[in-house]
Amino acid sequence: MARPDPIRRLILALSRLPGIGEKSAARLAFFLMNADEAISRDLSEALLEVRERVHLCSVCCNLTEHDPCRFCADGRRAEDTICVVESVPSLLAIERTGEFRGRYHVLHGVLSPLEGVGPDQLHIKELIARLAGDKVKEIIVATNPSVEGEATALYIQRLCNPLGVKVTRIASGVPIGGDLEYADQATLSRALEERREL
Repeated sequence: MARPDPIRRLILALSRLPGIGEKSAARLAFFLMNADEAISRDLSEALLEVRERVHLCSVCCNLTEHDPCRFCADGRRAEDTICVVESVPSLLAIERTGEFRGRYHVLHGVLSPLEGVGPDQLHIKELIARLAGDKVKEIIVATNPSVEGEATALYIQRLCNPLGVKVTRIASGVPIGGDLEYADQATLSRALEERREL
């Protein structure tokens, strides 16, 4: 049996990445073939290394090379507040603000029954296990303001309320610099619901 065309194989492999269609995959493939060999070698080595060395933090389920991760190992971070996020990019976005100095917990997704994602596919059990002691006083649910994100927030609230842990939700609404006339109805409704006193 003939081996598949290596160019086509590379394009198909790249097109399986999120946000990369076949045209973008072809552009990347031809860039890699025409670029210095060191670029392709570095990319392939980086991919293998990240697969071999990066794993989940045993505490917060962040992706890390060292266990516990740098956020869990940082003794200066408040232990009484945990910010629950959908993904590692969400964690990094919150961390970039410099406003949150507590701990994190990464779910690696949100509840989505239509896609077969239930509580067992997320790292919710690990979150509840972290609440066993009396250290945690507040859970901040920072999932996206989507139907799935809201359902996940409500599910976490139902699990945490009997444990006496305060559950809060990040605010959502009109973004800074946004125009009201271009905001959709759901965004404006949420902005009105979550208004605050000046």
